[in-house]
Amino acid sequence: MGQKTLIYSFVARGTMILAEYTEFKGNFMEIASQCLQRLPASNDKFTYSCDGHTFNYLVENGYAYCVVAVESVGRQIPIAFLERIKEDFTSRYGGGKAATALVHSLDREFGSKLKEHMQYCMDHPDEISKLAKVQAQVSEVKGVMMENIETFIDRQEKIDVLADKTENLRSQAEGFRQGGTQLRWRMWRQNMKIKLIVLAIIIALILIIVLSACHGFNC
Repeated sequence: MGQKTLIYSFVARGTMILAEYTEFKGNFMEIASQCLQRLPASNDKFTYSCDGHTFNYLVENGYAYCVVAVESVGRQIPIAFLERIKEDFTSRYGGGKAATALVHSLDREFGSKLKEHMQYCMDHPDEISKLAKVQAQVSEVKGVMMENIETFIDRQEKIDVLADKTENLRSQAEGFRQGGTQLRWRMWRQNMKIKLIVLAIIIALILIIVLSACHGFNC
């Protein structure tokens, strides 16, 4: 199971948050909301940094998609995550329910999707990074504005992220268990493949010997 590098995400219409998801507690939610209030209205990508975390936004057609990430993960994975949730959200609600939805009214419906996309991106960082590079090569890459968040919201505040340690330990244990099962299954398949190859070689050699002997005796 991937490391918890994406910690909070939301989708907003204008400055109204329609759906959000996080497994953590902390003031990062308040700071992300304050950044949302001051985002430029133009379609673009924005990243603000503070105390080892990045606040990443994708603004398009009046909607804002946000993810708060651990700074060490870089920008590719958070931006790729935002592209994924934008496509999913637009395909589900574009031109319809999203236009009239009330604040947090889509938490139950789309919150679980935010969780799924976050987990997938954390579990497959190499795949997401490669996909982001390919997308950058076939489309125009817009610049991502980087700004220190203390300057942006005019306040000095440390980011505090509190996780449920019991839940994290349970999740990690479950991940180790699943990982061990998958590893044993892969090793079993690999061993069976090797055995089948060896068996095929032995059968081929026996056939060659039999055919050679039969030819020698003019069978």
